[in-house]
Amino acid sequence: MTEALKTELVNFSELTGEAGSARRAELARHVATLFALTSDRCSDEQVDIYDSVLLRLVDMVEAEVRRYVADQMASLRRGPEETIRRLADDDIEVAEPILLRSTVLRDADLIRIAEKRGNAHRVAIAQREVLSEEVTDILVRQGDLKVKRKVASNDGASLSDASIMTLISDAASDATLQLSLSERGDLAEAHIASLVSVASEEVRRKLCAAGRNQEAERLEEAADVAAQRMSNQYWLGRYDFETARSRVLLLAKRGMVNEAALRRFASEDRFAEAVATFAWLVRCGVEEVSHWMVRPDPEPFVILAKASGFSSITVGSLLSIGPWRHRLTPEVRSDAMALYERMSVAEAKRKMAHWNGNVMNG
Repeated sequence: MTEALKTELVNFSELTGEAGSARRAELARHVATLFALTSDRCSDEQVDIYDSVLLRLVDMVEAEVRRYVADQMASLRRGPEETIRRLADDDIEVAEPILLRSTVLRDADLIRIAEKRGNAHRVAIAQREVLSEEVTDILVRQGDLKVKRKVASNDGASLSDASIMTLISDAASDATLQLSLSERGDLAEAHIASLVSVASEEVRRKLCAAGRNQEAERLEEAADVAAQRMSNQYWLGRYDFETARSRVLLLAKRGMVNEAALRRFASEDRFAEAVATFAWLVRCGVEEVSHWMVRPDPEPFVILAKASGFSSITVGSLLSIGPWRHRLTPEVRSDAMALYERMSVAEAKRKMAHWNGNVMNG
């Protein structure tokens, strides 16, 4: 069946030699378009077949065609992972849409490309809608001034203390970087004080002014964006839970769904698969678990994990992946782990029984 489907998609015997150049380009475009239109309805096996075919095709066509394939793949929540990684590591003319938009790429992929490739790739990564501290640390440490400006102006970029201080230091000689940093809403008082000390008089006045003198309409727009980012659905909409559930069910049939598998998914930041695995292990629905594992207050998740007998290593890993990588502060994670450690399994089960009686059936 697999070979038959591959033959239906592409007849590679027709693609050899110079005469096959136009045919290779046509087929690459055709297969990419077909997958983009049908990806949500493909089985896991079909996605893997598309992946193997596209991966072979993109190595046979010119950059213009690879860019077309990249454009088709960039906005898909579910995509041929190896092909997308290959395109992301291509020349920037090809890689840009993937680096800008693809949610199939994981932090490990972004870090590898940011370390391996040049500043053009880092600029694209720096403009992604959401960036973790691990990624921005690499961008700030290895990127040029243009990269740093993009990171500083990206409201969806989480910045470590070290990265903020590096940016503030570089801002001493760059007014654009000063302005971008002055408009961030996540600077601590100590950071603001440091920025004031290096900023130009214009930026210093702006930083010190009450309310930062922003127009009302800009505040309203910012509030709308903040509200959207705070909603669970904003974060959950980035993941393909249906495919993840199918993969986990297949693993379950092979007896391969256990806490070790859960930790492996967590270590790879495969949030959707981690949610589906956790849901299977605690016998709850994936949708219900996904909402527990995205909310800014992780206490219900911690209680359920304790009642279900998960180890502290697993719980700590899950608190640092997916949306929680961005939504939970180090203090909240620390408090959640402290709660986990001091709570007994019996106490957690009593809390679960209380919820079942008074909330879930209420």
